[in-house]
Amino acid sequence: MKIEIWSDFVCPFCYIGKRKLETALEQLSFTDAEIIYKSFELDPGASKNSGQTIHEKLAEKYGRSIEEAKQMTSNMEQQAAEVGLTFNFDKQVPTNTFDAHQLTKIAESRGLDKEVAEKLFEAVFTKGQDVGNIDILSTIGKSCGLTDEEIRDVLINSKFSAKVREEEMEARQLGVQGVPFFVFNSKYAISGAQPIETFVQSIQKVLEEESEKPVLEDLSSHKGAACTDDNC
Repeated sequence: MKIEIWSDFVCPFCYIGKRKLETALEQLSFTDAEIIYKSFELDPGASKNSGQTIHEKLAEKYGRSIEEAKQMTSNMEQQAAEVGLTFNFDKQVPTNTFDAHQLTKIAESRGLDKEVAEKLFEAVFTKGQDVGNIDILSTIGKSCGLTDEEIRDVLINSKFSAKVREEEMEARQLGVQGVPFFVFNSKYAISGAQPIETFVQSIQKVLEEESEKPVLEDLSSHKGAACTDDNC
């Protein structure tokens, strides 16, 4: 089973949705899923660490007060806790995520993308680190098995920028309006951090289809000449 996930590392529901998917896979004891992380920037024009707090940014974006913004993040912290995640919005650093997506593509080329994606989400929401900072990205990459030299070479020279843009274009072609967005076997989609049971049911449906034997339909208009074991 192939599961493609479009997400952004500063999207709280992307981290929550990721954990719900993983929980569903664990409940089904299914370990053979091929999970592919796809790039999506919620704010491509975002500055690298503008100096704003996340509450200031949210208040500005939605026309709310700082206290109202804090209430919004408090609700998200509760939702995160329900799936075993610790969110610390007071520490979060609003930033640009383009290089973080490039780092994931480097990791993907080495089979390390799952580890790097988890570390990036943890860096943003639990540790309050700036994932637009090349030093922090290098530290994350190195902790997963990449080297500082390859990370800096790719990020400084934007060697995976075309891949990131390609995946973002793919999202637009699919009509993705928001993230997380999950696609199963290029056939079924789940939008948003749906309940765990929704993921379980979707995975079961795909597994059932994969286990079905194909039925051949004979389109011949009449019986034609053919060789058999007995006669040719």
